[in-house]
Amino acid sequence: MNDNNSKTFNRRSFLKALGLGGAIVAAGSVVSCASSDDNNNTQEPPVGKMTYRKNPKDGKDVSILGYGMMRLPTIDLNGSAREDDIEIDQEMVNKLVDYAIEHGVNYFDTSPAYCKGKSEHATGIALARHKRDEYLIATKLSNFAPETWSHDAGVEMFQNSLKELQVDYIDYLLLHAVGGGDDKDDAMKKFNARYIDNGILDYLLEQREKGVIKHLGFSYHGNIEVYDYLLAQHDKYHWDFVQIQLNYFDWNHAAKNDEDNAEYLYNELAKRNIPAIIMEPLLGGRLAKLPDPLARKVLARDPERSIASWAFRYAGTRPGVLTVLSGMTFMEHLKDNLLTYCPLKPLTADDMKFLHDLADEMAKYDTIPCNDCKYCMPCPFGLDIPAILTHYNKCLTEGNAPQDNKDPDYARHRRAFLVGYDRRVPKLRQADHCIGCGHCKPHCPQGIDIPKELARISDYVDKLKREG
Repeated sequence: MNDNNSKTFNRRSFLKALGLGGAIVAAGSVVSCASSDDNNNTQEPPVGKMTYRKNPKDGKDVSILGYGMMRLPTIDLNGSAREDDIEIDQEMVNKLVDYAIEHGVNYFDTSPAYCKGKSEHATGIALARHKRDEYLIATKLSNFAPETWSHDAGVEMFQNSLKELQVDYIDYLLLHAVGGGDDKDDAMKKFNARYIDNGILDYLLEQREKGVIKHLGFSYHGNIEVYDYLLAQHDKYHWDFVQIQLNYFDWNHAAKNDEDNAEYLYNELAKRNIPAIIMEPLLGGRLAKLPDPLARKVLARDPERSIASWAFRYAGTRPGVLTVLSGMTFMEHLKDNLLTYCPLKPLTADDMKFLHDLADEMAKYDTIPCNDCKYCMPCPFGLDIPAILTHYNKCLTEGNAPQDNKDPDYARHRRAFLVGYDRRVPKLRQADHCIGCGHCKPHCPQGIDIPKELARISDYVDKLKREG
Protein backbone atom coordinates (compact mmCIF):
# COMPACT_ATOMS: atom_id res chain seq x y z
CA MET A 1 0.00 0.00 0.00
CA ASN A 2 0.93 3.65 -0.37
CA ASP A 3 2.11 5.10 2.95
CA ASN A 4 3.02 8.52 1.63
CA ASN A 5 0.04 10.22 3.28
CA SER A 6 0.15 8.15 6.47
CA LYS A 7 1.76 9.47 9.62
CA THR A 8 3.03 7.14 12.26
CA PHE A 9 1.29 7.81 15.57
CA ASN A 10 3.30 7.68 18.74
CA ARG A 11 1.37 5.17 20.84
CA ARG A 12 1.03 7.47 23.86
CA SER A 13 -0.04 10.40 21.66
CA PHE A 14 -2.47 8.17 19.78
CA LEU A 15 -4.25 7.02 22.95
CA LYS A 16 -4.39 10.57 24.21
CA ALA A 17 -5.90 11.66 20.91
CA LEU A 18 -8.60 9.01 21.19
CA GLY A 19 -9.57 10.41 24.59
CA LEU A 20 -9.29 8.70 27.96
CA GLY A 21 -13.06 8.59 28.23
CA GLY A 22 -13.54 7.06 24.79
CA ALA A 23 -14.23 3.49 23.85
CA ILE A 24 -10.75 2.20 24.67
CA VAL A 25 -11.15 -1.46 25.45
CA ALA A 26 -8.60 -3.09 27.71
CA ALA A 27 -6.37 -5.64 26.06
CA GLY A 28 -6.37 -7.61 29.28
CA SER A 29 -10.04 -8.44 29.08
CA VAL A 30 -10.81 -12.13 29.03
CA VAL A 31 -14.59 -11.79 28.89
CA SER A 32 -15.73 -12.44 25.34
CA CYS A 33 -18.93 -11.34 23.68
CA ALA A 34 -19.32 -15.07 23.08
CA SER A 35 -18.76 -16.06 26.69
CA SER A 36 -18.74 -19.80 27.08
CA ASP A 37 -21.54 -21.41 29.06
CA ASP A 38 -21.93 -24.67 30.91
CA ASN A 39 -22.89 -26.58 27.78
CA ASN A 40 -19.81 -26.09 25.59
CA ASN A 41 -19.85 -28.38 22.59
CA THR A 42 -16.54 -30.12 21.95
CA GLN A 43 -17.55 -31.19 18.45
CA GLU A 44 -15.30 -29.94 15.65
CA PRO A 45 -17.11 -27.57 13.27
CA PRO A 46 -17.28 -28.64 9.62
CA VAL A 47 -15.29 -26.94 6.87
CA GLY A 48 -17.14 -25.57 3.86
CA LYS A 49 -20.53 -25.20 5.54
CA MET A 50 -20.54 -21.51 6.53
CA THR A 51 -23.77 -19.62 5.83
CA TYR A 52 -23.26 -16.45 3.78
CA ARG A 53 -25.37 -13.39 3.06
CA LYS A 54 -24.95 -11.51 -0.20
CA ASN A 55 -24.19 -7.81 -0.01
CA PRO A 56 -26.79 -6.13 -2.23
CA LYS A 57 -24.35 -3.41 -3.36
CA ASP A 58 -21.51 -5.50 -4.78
CA GLY A 59 -22.94 -9.03 -4.69
CA LYS A 60 -20.09 -10.33 -2.52
CA ASP A 61 -20.73 -13.08 0.01
CA VAL A 62 -20.33 -12.09 3.66
CA SER A 63 -20.07 -14.75 6.35
CA ILE A 64 -23.01 -14.61 8.74
CA LEU A 65 -20.45 -14.90 11.56
CA GLY A 66 -18.27 -11.81 11.84
CA TYR A 67 -15.12 -11.78 13.98
CA GLY A 68 -15.08 -8.89 16.44
CA MET A 69 -11.47 -7.97 17.25
CA MET A 70 -12.44 -6.08 20.40
CA ARG A 71 -11.37 -8.54 23.07
CA LEU A 72 -8.24 -10.25 21.82
CA PRO A 73 -6.34 -12.90 23.81
CA THR A 74 -3.49 -11.55 25.92
CA ILE A 75 -0.29 -12.74 27.53
CA ASP A 76 1.39 -11.55 30.71
CA LEU A 77 4.99 -10.95 29.67
CA ASN A 78 6.51 -11.10 33.16
CA GLY A 79 3.83 -12.84 35.19
CA SER A 80 3.33 -9.65 37.20
CA ALA A 81 -0.34 -9.07 36.31
CA ARG A 82 0.57 -5.40 35.89
CA GLU A 83 -1.21 -3.60 33.08
CA ASP A 84 2.06 -2.54 31.45
CA ASP A 85 3.11 -6.19 31.15
CA ILE A 86 -0.11 -7.35 29.46
CA GLU A 87 0.24 -7.62 25.69
CA ILE A 88 -1.87 -9.07 22.92
CA ASP A 89 -0.96 -12.70 22.29
CA GLN A 90 -0.22 -12.32 18.58
CA GLU A 91 0.51 -16.00 18.07
CA MET A 92 -2.93 -16.92 19.42
CA VAL A 93 -4.60 -14.16 17.40
CA ASN A 94 -2.99 -15.63 14.28
CA LYS A 95 -4.24 -19.13 15.16
CA LEU A 96 -7.78 -17.89 15.77
CA VAL A 97 -7.85 -15.90 12.52
CA ASP A 98 -6.42 -18.84 10.55
CA TYR A 99 -9.02 -21.22 12.01
CA ALA A 100 -11.83 -18.74 11.35
CA ILE A 101 -10.83 -18.22 7.71
CA GLU A 102 -10.39 -21.96 7.20
CA HIS A 103 -13.99 -22.41 8.35
CA GLY A 104 -15.40 -19.66 6.15
CA VAL A 105 -15.34 -16.50 8.29
CA ASN A 106 -14.41 -13.55 6.08
CA TYR A 107 -15.63 -10.47 8.01
CA PHE A 108 -13.26 -8.98 10.62
CA ASP A 109 -14.30 -5.94 12.64
CA THR A 110 -11.83 -3.71 14.50
CA SER A 111 -11.28 -0.07 15.54
CA PRO A 112 -8.41 2.31 16.33
CA ALA A 113 -9.80 2.37 19.89
CA TYR A 114 -9.97 -1.36 20.64
CA CYS A 115 -7.44 -3.11 22.88
CA LYS A 116 -5.86 0.17 23.96
CA GLY A 117 -5.20 1.14 20.39
CA LYS A 118 -3.51 -2.14 19.45
CA SER A 119 -6.31 -4.11 17.81
CA GLU A 120 -5.83 -2.78 14.28
CA HIS A 121 -2.11 -3.56 14.40
CA ALA A 122 -2.66 -7.12 15.64
CA THR A 123 -5.49 -7.66 13.16
CA GLY A 124 -3.34 -6.39 10.32
CA ILE A 125 -0.53 -8.80 11.18
CA ALA A 126 -2.89 -11.79 11.35
CA LEU A 127 -4.78 -11.00 8.14
CA ALA A 128 -1.76 -9.95 6.04
CA ARG A 129 -0.69 -13.60 6.06
CA HIS A 130 -3.73 -14.39 3.88
CA LYS A 131 -4.78 -13.37 0.38
CA ARG A 132 -6.58 -10.03 0.34
CA ASP A 133 -9.67 -11.50 -1.33
CA GLU A 134 -10.07 -13.99 1.54
CA TYR A 135 -11.19 -11.38 4.07
CA LEU A 136 -13.23 -8.21 4.49
CA ILE A 137 -11.99 -5.59 6.95
CA ALA A 138 -14.32 -3.32 8.88
CA THR A 139 -12.87 -0.52 10.95
CA LYS A 140 -14.08 2.79 12.32
CA LEU A 141 -13.35 6.47 12.55
CA SER A 142 -13.21 6.48 16.35
CA ASN A 143 -12.84 10.22 16.87
CA PHE A 144 -14.40 10.43 20.31
CA ALA A 145 -12.21 13.11 21.92
CA PRO A 146 -12.48 16.80 20.94
CA GLU A 147 -8.76 16.74 20.09
CA THR A 148 -9.63 14.46 17.14
CA TRP A 149 -12.45 16.58 15.71
CA SER A 150 -10.34 18.59 13.29
CA HIS A 151 -10.23 17.66 9.63
CA ASP A 152 -6.50 16.89 9.74
CA ALA A 153 -6.86 14.66 12.80
CA GLY A 154 -9.69 12.71 11.17
CA VAL A 155 -7.74 12.20 7.95
CA GLU A 156 -4.69 11.12 9.93
CA MET A 157 -6.72 8.60 11.91
CA PHE A 158 -8.16 7.08 8.73
CA GLN A 159 -4.77 6.92 7.01
CA ASN A 160 -3.27 5.33 10.11
CA SER A 161 -5.94 2.61 9.97
CA LEU A 162 -4.85 1.74 6.43
CA LYS A 163 -1.25 1.54 7.61
CA GLU A 164 -1.92 -0.55 10.73
CA LEU A 165 -4.16 -2.95 8.82
CA GLN A 166 -1.59 -3.23 6.00
CA VAL A 167 -4.19 -2.61 3.29
CA ASP A 168 -4.83 0.02 0.63
CA TYR A 169 -8.62 -0.03 0.98
CA ILE A 170 -11.17 -0.61 3.74
CA ASP A 171 -14.11 -2.86 2.94
CA TYR A 172 -16.47 -1.46 5.61
CA LEU A 173 -15.82 1.91 7.26
CA LEU A 174 -18.03 3.08 10.13
CA LEU A 175 -18.66 6.40 11.79
CA HIS A 176 -18.11 5.05 15.29
CA ALA A 177 -20.80 5.15 17.99
CA VAL A 178 -22.94 8.01 16.71
CA GLY A 179 -25.65 9.33 19.01
CA GLY A 180 -23.63 9.69 22.20
CA GLY A 181 -24.39 12.70 24.37
CA ASP A 182 -26.21 13.94 27.45
CA ASP A 183 -29.42 14.62 25.47
CA LYS A 184 -30.57 14.86 21.86
CA ASP A 185 -29.26 18.41 21.40
CA ASP A 186 -25.85 17.47 22.81
CA ALA A 187 -25.81 14.30 20.70
CA MET A 188 -26.51 16.20 17.48
CA LYS A 189 -23.96 18.85 18.42
CA LYS A 190 -21.29 16.18 18.94
CA PHE A 191 -22.19 14.38 15.72
CA ASN A 192 -21.87 17.61 13.74
CA ALA A 193 -18.55 18.44 15.42
CA ARG A 194 -17.15 14.96 14.75
CA TYR A 195 -18.23 14.53 11.14
CA ILE A 196 -20.00 17.50 9.50
CA ASP A 197 -18.45 20.82 10.59
CA ASN A 198 -14.92 19.55 9.95
CA GLY A 199 -15.73 18.07 6.53
CA ILE A 200 -14.72 14.55 7.55
CA LEU A 201 -17.91 12.91 6.30
CA ASP A 202 -17.38 14.63 2.92
CA TYR A 203 -13.80 13.30 2.95
CA LEU A 204 -15.02 9.75 3.63
CA LEU A 205 -17.59 10.04 0.85
CA GLU A 206 -14.78 11.05 -1.48
CA GLN A 207 -12.76 8.02 -0.37
CA ARG A 208 -15.75 5.83 -1.18
CA GLU A 209 -15.94 7.36 -4.65
CA LYS A 210 -12.24 6.57 -5.13
CA GLY A 211 -12.67 2.97 -3.93
CA VAL A 212 -10.46 3.43 -0.87
CA ILE A 213 -13.64 2.76 1.14
CA LYS A 214 -15.88 0.11 -0.40
CA HIS A 215 -18.86 0.51 1.96
CA LEU A 216 -19.68 3.39 4.32
CA GLY A 217 -21.98 3.20 7.31
CA PHE A 218 -22.24 3.97 10.99
CA SER A 219 -22.63 2.22 14.33
CA TYR A 220 -25.39 3.50 16.58
CA HIS A 221 -25.17 4.02 20.34
CA GLY A 222 -27.20 6.62 22.12
CA ASN A 223 -29.93 9.10 21.28
CA ILE A 224 -32.53 7.85 18.86
CA GLU A 225 -32.95 11.30 17.32
CA VAL A 226 -29.48 11.02 15.77
CA TYR A 227 -30.31 7.57 14.39
CA ASP A 228 -33.54 8.84 12.84
CA TYR A 229 -31.79 11.91 11.45
CA LEU A 230 -29.07 9.87 9.72
CA LEU A 231 -31.60 7.48 8.21
CA ALA A 232 -33.60 10.48 6.98
CA GLN A 233 -30.42 11.54 5.17
CA HIS A 234 -30.11 8.18 3.40
CA ASP A 235 -30.93 9.68 -0.01
CA LYS A 236 -28.02 12.08 0.49
CA TYR A 237 -25.38 9.78 1.98
CA HIS A 238 -26.52 6.38 0.63
CA TRP A 239 -25.54 4.37 3.70
CA ASP A 240 -24.28 0.96 2.62
CA PHE A 241 -24.94 -0.62 6.03
CA VAL A 242 -25.66 0.27 9.66
CA GLN A 243 -24.43 -1.49 12.79
CA ILE A 244 -27.00 -1.90 15.57
CA GLN A 245 -27.38 -3.78 18.83
CA LEU A 246 -29.82 -6.65 18.37
CA ASN A 247 -30.63 -9.69 20.48
CA TYR A 248 -33.76 -11.40 21.77
CA PHE A 249 -33.75 -9.37 25.00
CA ASP A 250 -33.28 -5.96 23.36
CA TRP A 251 -35.93 -6.73 20.75
CA ASN A 252 -38.53 -5.51 23.25
CA HIS A 253 -36.54 -4.65 26.39
CA ALA A 254 -33.81 -2.18 25.40
CA ALA A 255 -32.37 -0.14 28.24
CA LYS A 256 -33.77 3.32 27.47
CA ASN A 257 -37.14 3.47 25.73
CA ASP A 258 -39.33 1.71 23.20
CA GLU A 259 -37.81 3.55 20.25
CA ASP A 260 -34.40 2.15 21.17
CA ASN A 261 -35.73 -1.39 21.07
CA ALA A 262 -33.96 -3.56 18.51
CA GLU A 263 -37.28 -4.16 16.76
CA TYR A 264 -37.51 -0.45 15.91
CA LEU A 265 -33.85 -0.15 14.87
CA TYR A 266 -34.03 -3.21 12.63
CA ASN A 267 -37.35 -2.34 11.00
CA GLU A 268 -36.19 1.20 10.17
CA LEU A 269 -33.27 -0.34 8.25
CA ALA A 270 -35.39 -3.05 6.64
CA LYS A 271 -37.88 -0.62 5.14
CA ARG A 272 -34.97 1.25 3.50
CA ASN A 273 -33.24 -1.99 2.41
CA ILE A 274 -30.11 -1.07 4.39
CA PRO A 275 -28.20 -4.19 5.52
CA ALA A 276 -27.77 -4.54 9.29
CA ILE A 277 -24.54 -5.51 11.01
CA ILE A 278 -25.32 -6.92 14.44
CA MET A 279 -23.34 -6.18 17.60
CA GLU A 280 -24.02 -7.48 21.11
CA PRO A 281 -25.94 -10.60 20.02
CA LEU A 282 -25.16 -12.01 23.48
CA LEU A 283 -25.80 -8.77 25.37
CA GLY A 284 -22.24 -8.66 26.66
CA GLY A 285 -22.33 -12.37 27.53
CA ARG A 286 -25.50 -12.14 29.63
CA LEU A 287 -27.44 -14.31 27.16
CA ALA A 288 -24.82 -17.04 27.51
CA LYS A 289 -24.94 -16.89 31.32
CA LEU A 290 -28.66 -16.83 31.99
CA PRO A 291 -30.16 -17.07 35.48
CA ASP A 292 -30.23 -20.75 36.42
CA PRO A 293 -34.02 -21.26 36.07
CA LEU A 294 -33.95 -19.76 32.56
CA ALA A 295 -30.81 -21.65 31.55
CA ARG A 296 -32.53 -24.92 32.47
CA LYS A 297 -35.44 -24.04 30.17
CA VAL A 298 -33.09 -23.42 27.25
CA LEU A 299 -31.13 -26.61 27.78
CA ALA A 300 -34.32 -28.63 28.15
CA ARG A 301 -35.51 -27.37 24.77
CA ASP A 302 -32.38 -28.67 23.03
CA PRO A 303 -29.69 -30.29 25.23
CA GLU A 304 -27.31 -30.59 22.26
CA ARG A 305 -26.99 -26.83 21.70
CA SER A 306 -25.15 -24.31 23.84
CA ILE A 307 -27.14 -21.56 25.50
CA ALA A 308 -25.19 -18.97 23.51
CA SER A 309 -26.13 -20.59 20.20
CA TRP A 310 -29.79 -19.63 20.65
CA ALA A 311 -28.89 -15.94 20.78
CA PHE A 312 -26.68 -16.22 17.69
CA ARG A 313 -29.37 -18.08 15.75
CA TYR A 314 -31.88 -15.41 16.77
CA ALA A 315 -29.72 -12.62 15.36
CA GLY A 316 -28.79 -14.55 12.23
CA THR A 317 -32.33 -15.65 11.37
CA ARG A 318 -33.50 -12.18 10.38
CA PRO A 319 -33.13 -11.72 6.59
CA GLY A 320 -31.88 -8.13 6.69
CA VAL A 321 -28.83 -9.11 8.73
CA LEU A 322 -25.57 -9.19 6.79
CA THR A 323 -23.31 -10.49 9.57
CA VAL A 324 -23.39 -11.05 13.34
CA LEU A 325 -20.33 -9.95 15.30
CA SER A 326 -18.80 -11.92 18.12
CA GLY A 327 -15.68 -11.06 20.11
CA MET A 328 -14.15 -14.53 20.32
CA THR A 329 -11.27 -14.44 22.79
CA PHE A 330 -10.87 -18.20 23.07
CA MET A 331 -10.91 -21.07 20.61
CA GLU A 332 -13.93 -22.67 22.30
CA HIS A 333 -15.94 -19.51 21.63
CA LEU A 334 -14.98 -19.60 17.97
CA LYS A 335 -15.76 -23.30 17.60
CA ASP A 336 -19.14 -23.02 19.29
CA ASN A 337 -20.14 -20.11 17.04
CA LEU A 338 -18.93 -21.96 13.96
CA LEU A 339 -21.11 -24.91 14.93
CA THR A 340 -24.05 -22.51 15.09
CA TYR A 341 -23.39 -20.95 11.68
CA CYS A 342 -21.92 -23.86 9.68
CA PRO A 343 -24.65 -23.87 8.52
CA LEU A 344 -27.20 -21.65 10.26
CA LYS A 345 -30.44 -23.42 11.12
CA PRO A 346 -32.94 -20.54 11.22
CA LEU A 347 -35.29 -20.30 14.17
CA THR A 348 -38.96 -21.15 13.71
CA ALA A 349 -41.77 -18.80 14.73
CA ASP A 350 -42.25 -20.99 17.80
CA ASP A 351 -38.54 -20.68 18.65
CA MET A 352 -38.80 -16.89 18.38
CA LYS A 353 -41.79 -16.85 20.73
CA PHE A 354 -39.90 -19.06 23.18
CA LEU A 355 -37.00 -16.59 23.28
CA HIS A 356 -39.24 -13.54 23.56
CA ASP A 357 -41.05 -15.18 26.48
CA LEU A 358 -37.65 -15.96 27.99
CA ALA A 359 -36.71 -12.28 27.64
CA ASP A 360 -39.90 -11.27 29.45
CA GLU A 361 -38.88 -13.48 32.37
CA MET A 362 -35.32 -12.17 32.27
CA ALA A 363 -36.62 -8.59 32.48
CA LYS A 364 -38.00 -9.37 35.94
CA TYR A 365 -34.46 -9.73 37.31
CA ASP A 366 -33.22 -6.41 38.70
CA THR A 367 -29.91 -6.54 36.87
CA ILE A 368 -27.93 -3.53 35.66
CA PRO A 369 -27.89 -3.46 31.81
CA CYS A 370 -24.09 -3.51 31.57
CA ASN A 371 -22.69 -5.27 28.49
CA ASP A 372 -19.08 -5.16 29.70
CA CYS A 373 -18.14 -3.14 26.61
CA LYS A 374 -15.72 -1.02 28.71
CA TYR A 375 -16.65 2.19 26.88
CA CYS A 376 -16.79 3.77 30.37
CA MET A 377 -13.13 3.00 30.98
CA PRO A 378 -10.65 4.04 32.09
CA CYS A 379 -12.07 5.63 35.24
CA PRO A 380 -9.98 8.67 36.26
CA PHE A 381 -10.02 7.38 39.84
CA GLY A 382 -9.06 3.81 38.97
CA LEU A 383 -12.35 2.00 39.52
CA ASP A 384 -12.96 -1.18 37.53
CA ILE A 385 -16.52 -0.22 36.62
CA PRO A 386 -17.41 -3.18 34.35
CA ALA A 387 -16.05 -5.71 36.85
CA ILE A 388 -18.13 -4.19 39.66
CA LEU A 389 -21.35 -4.17 37.65
CA THR A 390 -20.91 -7.62 36.11
CA HIS A 391 -20.10 -9.17 39.50
CA TYR A 392 -23.28 -7.72 40.94
CA ASN A 393 -25.31 -9.01 37.98
CA LYS A 394 -23.75 -12.45 38.16
CA CYS A 395 -24.49 -12.82 41.86
CA LEU A 396 -28.02 -11.53 41.42
CA THR A 397 -28.87 -14.03 38.66
CA GLU A 398 -27.22 -16.89 40.56
CA GLY A 399 -29.05 -16.06 43.80
CA ASN A 400 -25.90 -14.90 45.61
CA ALA A 401 -27.05 -11.32 46.20
CA PRO A 402 -29.03 -11.83 49.44
CA GLN A 403 -31.60 -9.26 50.52
CA ASP A 404 -33.20 -10.71 53.64
CA ASN A 405 -30.99 -11.70 56.57
CA LYS A 406 -33.78 -13.97 57.82
CA ASP A 407 -33.26 -16.21 54.79
CA PRO A 408 -31.74 -19.52 56.01
CA ASP A 409 -29.17 -19.36 53.17
CA TYR A 410 -28.33 -15.71 53.83
CA ALA A 411 -24.91 -16.34 55.39
CA ARG A 412 -23.78 -18.58 52.53
CA HIS A 413 -24.93 -16.18 49.82
CA ARG A 414 -23.49 -13.19 51.68
CA ARG A 415 -20.10 -14.86 51.86
CA ALA A 416 -20.22 -15.84 48.17
CA PHE A 417 -20.93 -12.23 47.19
CA LEU A 418 -18.25 -10.62 49.35
CA VAL A 419 -15.51 -13.18 48.70
CA GLY A 420 -16.19 -13.10 44.97
CA TYR A 421 -16.20 -9.30 45.00
CA ASP A 422 -12.75 -9.11 46.59
CA ARG A 423 -11.40 -11.71 44.19
CA ARG A 424 -12.88 -10.08 41.10
CA VAL A 425 -12.22 -6.43 41.96
CA PRO A 426 -9.13 -5.17 43.87
CA LYS A 427 -10.16 -3.18 46.94
CA LEU A 428 -8.81 0.12 45.62
CA ARG A 429 -10.91 -0.30 42.47
CA GLN A 430 -14.22 -1.10 44.20
CA ALA A 431 -17.43 0.94 44.20
CA ASP A 432 -16.81 2.72 47.52
CA HIS A 433 -14.01 4.72 45.86
CA CYS A 434 -16.40 6.39 43.38
CA ILE A 435 -16.65 10.16 44.00
CA GLY A 436 -19.56 10.63 41.59
CA CYS A 437 -17.62 12.74 39.08
CA GLY A 438 -19.79 11.43 36.22
CA HIS A 439 -16.88 11.13 33.77
CA CYS A 440 -18.10 7.66 32.77
CA LYS A 441 -21.80 8.37 32.34
CA PRO A 442 -21.95 9.94 28.86
CA HIS A 443 -19.86 7.13 27.36
CA CYS A 444 -22.24 4.29 28.31
CA PRO A 445 -24.09 2.98 25.22
CA GLN A 446 -26.80 1.55 27.49
CA GLY A 447 -27.49 4.89 29.19
CA ILE A 448 -26.71 3.55 32.66
CA ASP A 449 -26.46 6.13 35.44
CA ILE A 450 -23.15 4.61 36.48
CA PRO A 451 -22.38 6.81 39.53
CA LYS A 452 -25.86 6.06 40.90
CA GLU A 453 -25.42 2.30 40.41
CA LEU A 454 -21.94 2.34 41.97
CA ALA A 455 -23.31 4.19 45.00
CA ARG A 456 -26.08 1.60 45.30
CA ILE A 457 -23.62 -1.29 45.12
CA SER A 458 -21.30 0.42 47.62
CA ASP A 459 -24.19 0.79 50.09
CA TYR A 460 -25.20 -2.82 49.50
CA VAL A 461 -21.66 -4.12 50.14
CA ASP A 462 -21.45 -1.99 53.29
CA LYS A 463 -24.78 -3.46 54.48
CA LEU A 464 -23.54 -7.02 53.90
CA LYS A 465 -20.35 -6.31 55.84
CA ARG A 466 -22.25 -4.78 58.77
CA GLU A 467 -24.65 -7.70 58.95
CA GLY A 468 -21.77 -10.14 59.23
